[in-house]
Amino acid sequence: MSPPGRPKGEHRRAQPEGTPVNAPALIRALLYFAIWIVIDQSAKPANLAFGVLATAAATWVSLKLMPPEAGRVRLGALLTLLPRFLWQSLVAGVDVARRALSPAIPLQPGFVDYRPGLPRGSARLAFEAISSLLPGSVPTAETEQVIEYHALDLGQPVAEQLAAEEQAYSKALIPGQRHG
Repeated sequence: MSPPGRPKGEHRRAQPEGTPVNAPALIRALLYFAIWIVIDQSAKPANLAFGVLATAAATWVSLKLMPPEAGRVRLGALLTLLPRFLWQSLVAGVDVARRALSPAIPLQPGFVDYRPGLPRGSARLAFEAISSLLPGSVPTAETEQVIEYHALDLGQPVAEQLAAEEQAYSKALIPGQRHG
């Protein structure tokens, strides 16, 4: 017999046995509280109490505005992207500065449509942020199938560079899980 107020039929737990019920909320709360500690730099009880309240509010709002998604990342693989990320930032900065300061370097600005393998969602948004560090390219719009990039020089292999970046980034994602 079903408990009062519940429809008849099969009932099961929302979370499998042994699964932390609010792991995403706990992780976010810990990160927000750590940010609070860094900003406040005080261990006064009143400040910590206010920090706990601010953390709870920030966690609640973040869960409402950006619910947790399926998918996980390989932290080690993600950390291996750091040198690549830093290098791309340096190369992009030097390239754009060189183009801005030297009128002799030809520019062919325009738009490139890139078809990513990642579905729309946080993983794809993170890829867009990382790929914006490629020299002279910035994501400007997206649809379900395409990310539009503004490029400073259409003579460069922009789509090929984006594909290489996506492949490197995808190695940090755990295969077989949805990252959208």
